[in-house]
Amino acid sequence: MNIEQLQQKAKKIREDILEEVYQAQSGHPGGSLSVADILTVLYFKEMNIQPENPNWEDRDRLVLSKGHCSPALYSCLANRGYFPVEDLKTFRNINSYLQGHPDKNKVPGVDMTTGSLGQGLSCANGMAIAGKMNQKDYRVYCILGDGEIEEGQVWEAAMAANQYKLDNLCVIVDNNNLQIDGTIEKVMNSYPIDEKFRSFGFQVINIDGHDIEEIIKAFEVAKNIKDKPTCIIAKTIKGKGVTFMENQAGWHGKAPNQEQYEEAIRRIKDGK
Repeated sequence: MNIEQLQQKAKKIREDILEEVYQAQSGHPGGSLSVADILTVLYFKEMNIQPENPNWEDRDRLVLSKGHCSPALYSCLANRGYFPVEDLKTFRNINSYLQGHPDKNKVPGVDMTTGSLGQGLSCANGMAIAGKMNQKDYRVYCILGDGEIEEGQVWEAAMAANQYKLDNLCVIVDNNNLQIDGTIEKVMNSYPIDEKFRSFGFQVINIDGHDIEEIIKAFEVAKNIKDKPTCIIAKTIKGKGVTFMENQAGWHGKAPNQEQYEEAIRRIKDGK
């Protein structure tokens, strides 16, 4: 896909996110909307995957450590062909396999069951180490929330990634600056994020997480880094694409009513 096609695909992903959360009247729209462009580039351009063969040994892996943002992941998987798009409407239904957090044992294309924040990077490390031990050339991508990195396990895992020179690992921090209780400065200030990861031995790239071209270029740079892991700090907007949700902590984990849903869809379609 070219940049314009990816931009249009990201719009579709955002519409699906809203549909999922609205139908369930439950879920996390804010962070799902902020990470939509990154996931779109990964699934529709960057990652070497085979939807018809989800467990292909040589596939690239993705760990969505911020697992509550599953609506964005599910939309990408469905639109990539892992399961029917119409199943997205069953999100969080008691009888649905598309539960609130992704489950690798139930959802085709999910590489790691996540949801307990702070654990994803440890799992991604294991995948990357296994790839090196088995002399595989697949890459491992791990998406962290900026609130999530308040968890100490993240930094233990960061030390390990550097210790084992995991140049097949790419961490992406969705830096939308908001978590459930407010700004990350107010809750537990983790800035400067880039300097912290750099001090842990990562190659760090700062980007606009909504600029498709910048996202693509960052992944290209990451693939050429040797003997150290890469961390992409993606500056994003919580609720991106729906102006009344943007930069509002209240939309971290709240479903829109019918009027809000219809207005949100209209704004995404119109781009304003």
